[in-house]
Amino acid sequence: MVLHSPCYPLATNGVLLPNRLFFRNYRGVILNRKRCGFSEEKGREFSCCALNPGAQDGIFRRNLVLMGLASLSITLPFSETLAEVEPKMASFIDEINAYSYLYPLELPTKNFVFKWVESRKPERYSSAAPLSPDARLRIVSERVDFTDNLIISVTIGPPNSKLLKAKDKSTWTAKYVAESVLSDKSALRVTPSQRLSESAVLDTHSSEIDGEPYWYYEYLVRKSPTKISAESNIYRHYLATTAERDGYLYTLNVSTLSTQWEKMGPLLEKTVNSFRLVSPTENYVPPYKDPWRFW
Repeated sequence: MVLHSPCYPLATNGVLLPNRLFFRNYRGVILNRKRCGFSEEKGREFSCCALNPGAQDGIFRRNLVLMGLASLSITLPFSETLAEVEPKMASFIDEINAYSYLYPLELPTKNFVFKWVESRKPERYSSAAPLSPDARLRIVSERVDFTDNLIISVTIGPPNSKLLKAKDKSTWTAKYVAESVLSDKSALRVTPSQRLSESAVLDTHSSEIDGEPYWYYEYLVRKSPTKISAESNIYRHYLATTAERDGYLYTLNVSTLSTQWEKMGPLLEKTVNSFRLVSPTENYVPPYKDPWRFW
């Protein structure tokens, strides 16, 4: 049985946004609690009764064949979705910043291979590329699949004290953590509130893993994601998870075009759920160490 996403659009600031994606509710997964209703048609029950000795065997065999074709037609659309195929995953560990995650390599049963390119190799926070003029939020690593329009990146930056006022991170909500990160995510010389308005947060959720809180959120970026399509309803669709250490927020972002979200979203979800801050080794460089160093 395939459950299709509801068809109700989401409007933010007068802009029509794509539909939300329903996420499965298990540990570390973003939970879309604002579920819209959907109709579920119960499957018909088929039964076979013994034919009389004089009945024709051909009719009986024909009924069985038709029943088999009917069940096949129901299961085929479900089997064609990438979300239901278990991908082959690879592990990525950044010892400089002490985190890890898994990312998909291929779908063996579909002969589908991801074409990842490591566009930014792991580097220390002080030398990483800034995402805003104030250089608070920086990209410490990134990999891209240009063919399938996929991006996986990790950013580090201090929390926004105007949004996360409490020092106790256990009291932080995923909504304010998301807004804190997004308020620093812009290359334009605009105010934090203007940077935040470039994005639309769809859903938030938090979970405790190994005694540490992880905040999950789903959002869209309104700016045009590609020059290939000039359609105004094409956005970049993101999933992200954030954890805190040493007074800094570590965030994993995964994204693709909104038109590909139904197909790629569940695969990127696996990457987001796998993100962990790991025990530092001798190669670990805290973000606050040698802020003047850029190599």
